[in-house]
Amino acid sequence: MAKAKKKETTAPDFSKYVRWFWMLFSAGILSVVLIFLLASWGVFGDMPDHTVLENPRTNLATEIISSDGETLGKFYFNDNRTPVSYDDLPKHLVDALIATEDARFHSHSGIDARGTLRAVVKMGQGGGASTISQQLAKQLFHGEGSKNTVGRILQKVKEWIIATRLEKQYTKEEIIAQYFNIYDFGNNADGIRSAARIYFGKEPKELSVKESAMLVGMFKNSSLYNPRPHRNPVGVKNRRNVVLAQMYKYDYITEEVKDSLQKTPLDLNYTPESHREGLATYFRGYLDGFMKDWIKKNPKPDGSKWNLYNDGLKIYTTIDSRMQKYAEDAVQQHMPRLQAEFFHQNTPKRNPTAPFLDLTHGAIDTLMRRSMKQSERWRHMKYDLKKSDKEIEASFHKPTKMTVFEWKEGRASEVDTVMKPWDSMRYYKSFLRTGMMSMDPHTGHVKAWVGGMNYRHFQYDMVMQGKRQIGSTFKPFVYATAIDQLHYSPCQEFPDTPFCIEANKYGNPEEWCPRNSGGENDYGGTRTLKNALANSVNTITARLIDKVGPQPVVDLVKKLGVESEILPVPSIALGTPDLSVYEMVGAYSAFANKGVYTKPVMVTRIEDKNGTVLYQFKPETRDVLSEETAYVAVKLMEGVTEHGSGARLRTKGADSYRADYREVVTGYPYEFTNPIAGKTGTTQNQSDGWFMGMVPNLVTGVWVGAEDRAAHFASITYGQGAAMALPIWALYMKSCYADESLNISKEDFEEPKDLSIVVDCSKMSKDNPIDDNLDDDIPEELEF
Repeated sequence: MAKAKKKETTAPDFSKYVRWFWMLFSAGILSVVLIFLLASWGVFGDMPDHTVLENPRTNLATEIISSDGETLGKFYFNDNRTPVSYDDLPKHLVDALIATEDARFHSHSGIDARGTLRAVVKMGQGGGASTISQQLAKQLFHGEGSKNTVGRILQKVKEWIIATRLEKQYTKEEIIAQYFNIYDFGNNADGIRSAARIYFGKEPKELSVKESAMLVGMFKNSSLYNPRPHRNPVGVKNRRNVVLAQMYKYDYITEEVKDSLQKTPLDLNYTPESHREGLATYFRGYLDGFMKDWIKKNPKPDGSKWNLYNDGLKIYTTIDSRMQKYAEDAVQQHMPRLQAEFFHQNTPKRNPTAPFLDLTHGAIDTLMRRSMKQSERWRHMKYDLKKSDKEIEASFHKPTKMTVFEWKEGRASEVDTVMKPWDSMRYYKSFLRTGMMSMDPHTGHVKAWVGGMNYRHFQYDMVMQGKRQIGSTFKPFVYATAIDQLHYSPCQEFPDTPFCIEANKYGNPEEWCPRNSGGENDYGGTRTLKNALANSVNTITARLIDKVGPQPVVDLVKKLGVESEILPVPSIALGTPDLSVYEMVGAYSAFANKGVYTKPVMVTRIEDKNGTVLYQFKPETRDVLSEETAYVAVKLMEGVTEHGSGARLRTKGADSYRADYREVVTGYPYEFTNPIAGKTGTTQNQSDGWFMGMVPNLVTGVWVGAEDRAAHFASITYGQGAAMALPIWALYMKSCYADESLNISKEDFEEPKDLSIVVDCSKMSKDNPIDDNLDDDIPEELEF
């Protein structure tokens, strides 16, 4: 019988599997390495080289900086971003970011291996693996990226590469600062500085722990965790509390601090930043044009043009943010009260053609149609929408939803309403406007600029764009010419009698016979020049311009910086020319500056984002008057505020105003005791009210009036410069004097060493007392 074969057993051969494993593993490693290499070489898309990493392209807003170092506003299109350095970030803000976004930030070199491994093992369910450096790489160079899996993987690879390059290029502190500066916090809050200002009204270094935690919480999703009022307050607070918990987890705050802060509200101070809101809006509007003109004439070193909205320029201005606020506050205090009185006088019962006076219905229709064709609505429909004139005109008579301006409880406000555009035009014409500028006469530095009441609704700038008849504020130029040519003293006496300049003299086609405000009874005796200017006596001003001639007066005014056309005719003596507040303040400043005209300065220098100075202003000055003539003119104008039409600055009188149509009595508690030179001005029919006021180191001009001269007060009671414009000057100066850090002078104007003209009339005019009762400074009827 055959013997059975022994069964052989052999061990399985895994060598080929091991071989395949190592081959596949090596291939995988090589593939990963190859992918990284290809990505770094730019095969999958452009990669930033070291030069780009050194200067990453980000859109930076141009910053407007006041003379006292505050940000007045910014110029930007989409990115309201101004960078800050790491040193400007509070420690708890940095701690909050690291605790929440990248706890091992200081121990890795751009890629967190532990976090990446955890993300792979848990398939992304255990938290993200992106470091702060990777997130910065994404923000700077890749945005949102691809939506498909392969694209997302390639993007992640590129982020890793860029992150490691960023770590080599920058310090950890610089990466933190860049990340805070690049992030979009929503609501035009681009970067940490804008976010701190918009959400809390602070600079970044002033942020508290809980405020820092809220802003860091927004890094998760600034759209979802938007702290803007009424958006997602509960979600934002919960996210902030998560950040606080992370800060406690990593020992940046104690448990007690965490628990107490988590119970607190958000305490937002939401203040949107836009071109139409904030401080010095009208000045910023002027500056926009100034900068565009400068950019045309000053290219970059490579020949390209600067971009006002993206290049991060810094514009250093002469505006003092404190004085600017005081000026805007003065307008906001006075104009609602004056407007309430104007509305009261222009109810349909009192004035059927309101807000216009002395116009027929046909003339009003012509005025309104002209305004319609000058409106932005007409321009848009005609040139953008290509509508016919008939279609456009019909649209002005259809009720439309709109938001209109109103004074509500003494504050600028808005109201949503339905109104025909035609009616809204007439509504806006019923509002009184204002323009105000304040300047240091010695340096030419403009300290405050208020071109209107509300830039959102009244964008026409009444400081430089608007030119209105100046009334009696022109008279000091006539007096100064007479002093300069004839060496007149303020104590010089002239007969107070009717006076005419014959026809054909100085090119005047007809005889010109101005009258005083009091009519036929307002004559008799003599007046000194100081008395005559203090009370705006028209006949004596006419005598002066007859003695010196209109042309020398025009020549003087031109030397004082006035560029508007002025015809050399006698009637200019009473203020017929149309000039701007800007021109008037510049001209008056020469009186306070010892006869030296200094051109108003608004910008001191311009820098690029790196601090390189691109522009440095050079003062423009010229001698116009002798020091003696300027001083005598100042002494003449001091009489205006001592005994004349500006005397209410010295008293505590009371004037009746209406607020919300309720009668109230508002006093003038100014009671200034320091030397003030000034001049009121009121034009025919009370259409324009002016006040020019000077102390030794500050000259300020104020104009008040409506858009159309046909809209005006019916009488001189409220329609004169002393009631319309002077109160704004007084309120502004009260605030300036209260702020002792401004050093606004209360001293006398400096007297020249060799003064040869007598200026003290107290002993020479005992028989000619100054009339304290003349408050009107232009006749109700003038024959120009």
